[in-house]
Amino acid sequence: MRRIRQGDDVVVIAGKDKGRRGTVLKVVDAERVVVQNVNMVKKHQKGNPYTGVEGGIIEKEMPLHVSNVMLFNPASGKGDRVGFRTLEDGRKVRYYKSNNEVVDAS
Repeated sequence: MRRIRQGDDVVVIAGKDKGRRGTVLKVVDAERVVVQNVNMVKKHQKGNPYTGVEGGIIEKEMPLHVSNVMLFNPASGKGDRVGFRTLEDGRKVRYYKSNNEVVDAS
């Protein structure tokens, strides 16, 4: 089980985009995540008329290391550490360490 998953609301805690919030678009591997509108770079892309790809300079999100993001806690309005807990019915869920609130409601 991962601490940061696709669709989570996260806060960047280090790097050039420190303090910015966004949604995790993709978990690249065990250590990298792509966050919406964070770590934007300009990429020079060559066009391909066969696939309909237009050439030029495009802006896209690049992956961030998972240690540079924290899960956003709406109760406190800040980033929060995440732990794991097993419920009485046997489900393993994530919870915020600051207020012991369960992240995964389902």
